[in-house]
Amino acid sequence: MSDQLPVVVIGAGPAGLAAAAHLVERGIEPLVLEAGPAAAAAVREWGHVRLFSTWGEVTDPAAEKLLAPTGWTRPDAATYPSGADWAEFYLQPLADILGERVRFGARVTGVSRAGRDRVVDTDRDKQPFAVHFTTADGGEQRVVARTVIDASGTWTAPSPAGAGGLPALGEKAAIDHVTYRVPDLGDPAVRARYAGKRTAVIGSGASAFTALAGLADLARDEPGTHAVWIVRRGISASTFGGGEADELPARGALGLAAKAAVDNGHADAVTGFRTEAIARDTDGRLVLTGEDGRRLDPVDEVIVLTGLRPDLGFLSEIRLGLDERLQAPVALAPLIDPNQHSCGTVYPHGHRELSHPEGDIYLVGMKSYGRAPTFLAMTGYEQVRSVTAAIAGDLEAADRVELILPETGVCSGSGLAGTPAAGADDQEGCCAPAPQLVQIGVTAAAREGSSSGGCC
Repeated sequence: MSDQLPVVVIGAGPAGLAAAAHLVERGIEPLVLEAGPAAAAAVREWGHVRLFSTWGEVTDPAAEKLLAPTGWTRPDAATYPSGADWAEFYLQPLADILGERVRFGARVTGVSRAGRDRVVDTDRDKQPFAVHFTTADGGEQRVVARTVIDASGTWTAPSPAGAGGLPALGEKAAIDHVTYRVPDLGDPAVRARYAGKRTAVIGSGASAFTALAGLADLARDEPGTHAVWIVRRGISASTFGGGEADELPARGALGLAAKAAVDNGHADAVTGFRTEAIARDTDGRLVLTGEDGRRLDPVDEVIVLTGLRPDLGFLSEIRLGLDERLQAPVALAPLIDPNQHSCGTVYPHGHRELSHPEGDIYLVGMKSYGRAPTFLAMTGYEQVRSVTAAIAGDLEAADRVELILPETGVCSGSGLAGTPAAGADDQEGCCAPAPQLVQIGVTAAAREGSSSGGCC
């Protein structure tokens, strides 16, 4: 295969642009294909949310070197950017300096070995990759690549409300009152949607914490605003993360903010509830029914924050080696299994853990984690450093570990808008108690015994 062909990087988000920067540093030409109209299109969609990592933890060293000659200076390393800040002050400038190496409005629709579907063995490893994509004007194009780095993330494939991994009955019909994103309550139209309303929040990770804390703030200004927090397990003392002991202070702060929301009466929690159906009552409000037949009181809105999953459809002609549960690379899956690990206990990994039966293709960033939630930007930067070193043939650098992760708690996601808050992702457990409505206080939390796994 010709070394003169480009390395195609799918996605101009944090991991994809960092991969491109590392490739340029090593003298390898990247071609970044981004479906959106600008860099970090997914990040911009949650631009109102503040990260729980500081600026010093969300910029990549190779990217900083590429930006330095332009006069770019990194923002205060100790401060916490919002998603919008991250995109505007780092990711877009990085895409700009990469110039024509980044194509916007280029949505990848398929990847294969040129002239070989996934069944054919003959000379397979000698063929370059054929990457098909559509352009903003609806045209179809194809580019040939020596290697493919898929950094397309998981943002476009949120998990549904249904506890079985499929949409609950009636979930699609109720879509006008269901969202799968943390609402931007600073937007007047969005604020009006939730003000004075009763809202169900389904999920138990950082995004759910962010939504609960935001609705609690709204409730202080708008009487009648109330949240019903729906979790599939019970609630224990560890539900809200590491708190003040977390090495990422803002991550711990978000868990404490969510706890305050329920302690102060702005939210109730329904535990051990696995949503099976969503129906409308005679007033048009939504009634959630659990798999055990329990029906909750009507709500006006539902916020579903049950995680994300990878879109593997455009890789159907590639021989991937994925874990049957997490949909992450087989060698990586045991390291990130949320039943056993938090992001502080995941061993830093690189090209070997990210490899597949099909050589020269890598899933990196959020997509590499499949359905596992415990991902940090710094993990993605270490991944692409190792992968690009391997592509360049520098296996000594590729196998070297250059990352030390912060410890304590479980983590994923981001923090509160407008404050230096952050997230701790306490995933759903396997063994939930019978559903019950509780006001969460210190004593109640201590009483609720539950495993905190990640099977759901």
